[in-house]
Amino acid sequence: MLTVGFLQPDATADGAPSSDEMIEAMADEAERGYDVEEILRRSRGGRPPMGSAASSVESVRLDPELKRDLLLRAAEEHISVSEAIRRAIGQYLRAS
Repeated sequence: MLTVGFLQPDATADGAPSSDEMIEAMADEAERGYDVEEILRRSRGGRPPMGSAASSVESVRLDPELKRDLLLRAAEEHISVSEAIRRAIGQYLRAS
């Protein structure tokens, strides 16, 4: 049975089948109780902040040649395309 977007009741989060031993271990853990403080520490989701406040997402249009050059440069430097763009903007602003 294929279910998209929902967990199968007899499978782990990555889709692997759950064993009886896994289910028993999870039930034992639940019966012992959970450390609420630990759960709260772990559940801080989202991306880490990049500066003093929440980051914004900006959209730009790139012609195919510029996009190709950007991808190549990022790959050469072993950085993400986003990091390459941030560095380029930073250099541009410091130069003016």
